[in-house]
Amino acid sequence: MKPKVELIKGDITKIHADAIVNAANSSLLGGGGVDGAIHRAGGPKILEECRQIRNKQGKCKTGEAVVTTAGNLPAKYVIHTVGPIWNNDEKKCSELLAGCYKNSLELAESLGVKTIAFPNISTGVYRFPKDLAAEIAVQEVKNFQTETIEKIIFVCFDEENEKIYKKLLNE
Repeated sequence: MKPKVELIKGDITKIHADAIVNAANSSLLGGGGVDGAIHRAGGPKILEECRQIRNKQGKCKTGEAVVTTAGNLPAKYVIHTVGPIWNNDEKKCSELLAGCYKNSLELAESLGVKTIAFPNISTGVYRFPKDLAAEIAVQEVKNFQTETIEKIIFVCFDEENEKIYKKLLNE
């Protein structure tokens, strides 16, 4: 089954979906950007579950994904994935970013999620080039085979990312 792909310009913390993806840092303890916004809007329950995950497995590795409740957010789950920090090693960074999308989608599918929303992973303080990040995101989503996920939403916070995604999705 091919899920429907949607593009929204807005705030991921306000999106009604079964799962939203958080561009987390490896500590899982909240941070800046989308990570901080999700923790603030979702409340202390998310942080509490992130601490439990950390106590069990240690830090979350780049490219991997873990799940918590969504607390006060209009979603059921928050899937936390750690994007790569851009260091000009295009091959390695691209593989790690692709892993973020693939692992988040696989985790969502294992939870029976029907709708999932992604932010623009690694394109903020991690400085991943926006064009390349969008290409990887769209590619991973288009290649993903699923039995359960019906809709994947790209949520762009800024106009620049929105334009890039719009162009890629209309090709």
